[in-house]
Amino acid sequence: MYHTTGFTKDEIRELCVMVRDVRAADKLITWPPVLGLWNSIAVTLAYLRRNRVQAELGEQFGVSQPTISRAVSALIPVLGKMLNEYVPVAEDLDPGTQYIVDGTLLPCWSWHGQRQLYSGKHGTTGMNVQVACDLSGRLAWISDAVDGCRHDIAALRISGALDTLDPSIWMGDKGYIGGGMLTPIRKPEHRNLLDWEKDFNREVNKIRYMIERTIAQLKTWRILHTDYRRPLSTFTETITTVIALHFYKIAGE
Repeated sequence: MYHTTGFTKDEIRELCVMVRDVRAADKLITWPPVLGLWNSIAVTLAYLRRNRVQAELGEQFGVSQPTISRAVSALIPVLGKMLNEYVPVAEDLDPGTQYIVDGTLLPCWSWHGQRQLYSGKHGTTGMNVQVACDLSGRLAWISDAVDGCRHDIAALRISGALDTLDPSIWMGDKGYIGGGMLTPIRKPEHRNLLDWEKDFNREVNKIRYMIERTIAQLKTWRILHTDYRRPLSTFTETITTVIALHFYKIAGE
């Protein structure tokens, strides 16, 4: 079960208890009776962790694809709201901590008429989130998702993280030049980089790899790494739920 969902049986059992508690206050929350709560949560976690085809999950659990779809559609919003308290917001970031920040594209299908999702940098469509970790690589914050056409510095400004924090001790890549933080030096048009500038960039990149590793861990949720196939209107909600599950999982480690 762990290799399928990323959660142990005890952790899934804990989620079941939490969902039942939420349902006690909201009778509208439901799941397919043929699956039951345990299997419905397991199906949802497996779908998010592996981005598996729903018909394949249905074959594994002995139900139809529409049943899998109902379980996923019912429980994704429940899990997201239930675990929202585990997700830090920009106001939780420590003003005295040096953070490394980077953006990442969460890809989706090329939806007709949704040009705002196209990222020229990545050459595909998706949503942009900003991710921050400290110098030890500890995940500290993930922004809300914005359209993929947004450049990293623009997406960071939209998040509000820079409204109350001084970014001068933050570190980012060249996409954040002009944001007031420590970044690699961009090659001038009229000359090559000097030796000391190359050395400076190497030292910055030696530290920046921490955020790349942190993002790679986030994208072990394959739903954030491979094209999103459900209706586009559900993508933001799914991203929010996966982020909540990721922070919940980290809190228990």
